[in-house]
Amino acid sequence: GEVLESYVTKKRDKTAALAFLKKALKRHGRAEKIVTDGMRSYAAAMRQIGNLDRREVGRWLNNRAENSHLPFRRRERAMQRFRRMKSLQKFASVHASFHNHFSQERHLVDRQTYKLRRSAALVEWQSLVA
Repeated sequence: GEVLESYVTKKRDKTAALAFLKKALKRHGRAEKIVTDGMRSYAAAMRQIGNLDRREVGRWLNNRAENSHLPFRRRERAMQRFRRMKSLQKFASVHASFHNHFSQERHLVDRQTYKLRRSAALVEWQSLVA
């Protein structure tokens, strides 16, 4: 459930997909499977890289990736879009690290454990920021 990579582009063509995939694979290594939406640009980029056999496309497989976009969409509506691509990229990277740090998977643990983990995460975050 962690955000591995967030990459902002104006277009969603093969060149943008190729740049994103190269960046993600370089940082995180070879993946067992890569879940994408049905856009043909991802298929073309993965064919060029040689990962087409690892690509998975399905009706609900991409839900986690699509739901990670929700904070950006919410902020875009409030601001009537981001003014610059640079500010969107900056927000995306900061939000990803913040979300990964505080995402405690509440549905998997009991209340007491969740509260302890959340408090520890807050203390650690405050020590990082201060």
